[in-house]
Amino acid sequence: MAWPTDERWRMRHEVHYGDRPVRCFTERAPNLDVLLRRTVAAWPDNDALVDGDRRISYAALEDAVERIAGNLAGIGVGRGDRVAILLGNRPEFLYLNLACARLGAIAVPMNVRQRRPENEYALTHCGAVALVFEAGLAAELPPADGVPALRHRFAVGGAVPGAAAFETLTRPATAPAVDIAEDDVCTILYTSGTTGRPKGAMLTHFGQIQSLLHFEMGMKLRPGQERTILCVPGSHVTGLTAVLLAMVAVGGCTVLMPAFRADDFVVLAARERVTVSILVPAMYNLCLLQPRFGEFDLSAWRVGGFGGAPMPTATIAALAEELPNLQLMNAYGATEATSPATLMPLGLTAGREDSVGRVLPCADILVMDDDGREVAPGESGEIWIGGANVVPGYWNNDAANAAAFAGGYWKSGDIGSIDADGYVRVFDRKKDMINRAGFKVYSAEVENVLSHHPDIVEAAVVARPDPVLGEKVQAFVVGDGEARDPERLRAFCAERMSDYKVPEFIRYLDDGLPRNANGKILKPVLRDMVEADLGADTGAAE
Repeated sequence: MAWPTDERWRMRHEVHYGDRPVRCFTERAPNLDVLLRRTVAAWPDNDALVDGDRRISYAALEDAVERIAGNLAGIGVGRGDRVAILLGNRPEFLYLNLACARLGAIAVPMNVRQRRPENEYALTHCGAVALVFEAGLAAELPPADGVPALRHRFAVGGAVPGAAAFETLTRPATAPAVDIAEDDVCTILYTSGTTGRPKGAMLTHFGQIQSLLHFEMGMKLRPGQERTILCVPGSHVTGLTAVLLAMVAVGGCTVLMPAFRADDFVVLAARERVTVSILVPAMYNLCLLQPRFGEFDLSAWRVGGFGGAPMPTATIAALAEELPNLQLMNAYGATEATSPATLMPLGLTAGREDSVGRVLPCADILVMDDDGREVAPGESGEIWIGGANVVPGYWNNDAANAAAFAGGYWKSGDIGSIDADGYVRVFDRKKDMINRAGFKVYSAEVENVLSHHPDIVEAAVVARPDPVLGEKVQAFVVGDGEARDPERLRAFCAERMSDYKVPEFIRYLDDGLPRNANGKILKPVLRDMVEADLGADTGAAE
């Protein structure tokens, strides 16, 4: 069996969100606040957070959460009210999320890289009544008349006109007792707006708890013993659920990094005896490229989760040589799936490097054709995700709900397959699949081949419009040496894939691939570069 079947992980079907039968773990906390209280009772002296030289115990975390929840209640914030959080990876971010959970309020984490129009849209759309923000981001906030529902503003890290100091929320106070239902929304996370306005996915206490149990089971997290680093944004589902809350669930410690830097990460991982990580593949590769990587004692590092992109097999091999105790595991999910829908069971990555693992026990995946019919094992189609971890929908967005959900399943827009043994593979986004004269080319497959070239640091592939064939393959490459010779690079690819998949256009980037705050490659930016190239008629290689 891929997953444990002992009593600890007993499951049953239940109806949630009114009419959705789902399979779920029966032994669980009823909400995030109870989860926190149980952890504090079990490990009050354990490190909950490490922030620079500061170590914050679970007892201290509980005290901060209680004070903030009590003071928010004192200004009228209650069950169902939205509290926006525009903070980086700092302790106050976790305090506020857990304080909202205690009150039955809804936390709305926001990306610190957003600009004023984006912030104004999110604050207005969710109807936030309070906002806690980094003082340095005050210029990116809308004026009071732009967000009339926003009654309270609190600045962290400095004085801002029109905002109270965050310290006013940390004065001694007691939170009121609140009846919190499992299906209550605890968090709204705004998803990418690349195809229009961002949509606010409604994460519930129930869905979060199920996801945290999936991480505990799938990664074999040891209660009271795990240590990790948060180096992706806490405002993203990976940072919030897979890192911060997953550690709270098992009494583990999260070391805070404002942003990922490979040299700093390696130093922290060694100093803090990090045991578990969840990163994007490029971050692992950047760690390996550090000249002093082999000088650090990383022997405590035993689980390396990754997602967002395939892990190049060359990177997997290099990590196995440098860190023989590290077990890599792929993960696949989304904000709408409250993080994971699949995990690669520990120890089973070898030979399945192109798979994102198996469907988790309380999740479900269908692979569907364009007519809404399930395809045969091994055949490709759109991945639909269902189960206890899938959100009930988007906040205040009936049109998006009607388009994206069907019978409790979320239509991911990803193209993939499930083989006869139950292993899931994700080939591409629907919009990223290249149609070259009727032949389907999955950009992930071409990128994986390019990643094996010893002179390539990273590569990304998109479609290039063509008046005759419809689309051709365009590669963006970061690297030196032979990688800078387009003909030799094409010959390298031609030895390893069908001729119609070989990149006909190659562009070299000196400053790395464009990425968002979560480390994912920004393919819309690359497509814009292709359009600019077409306008300039630059030719086959640059």
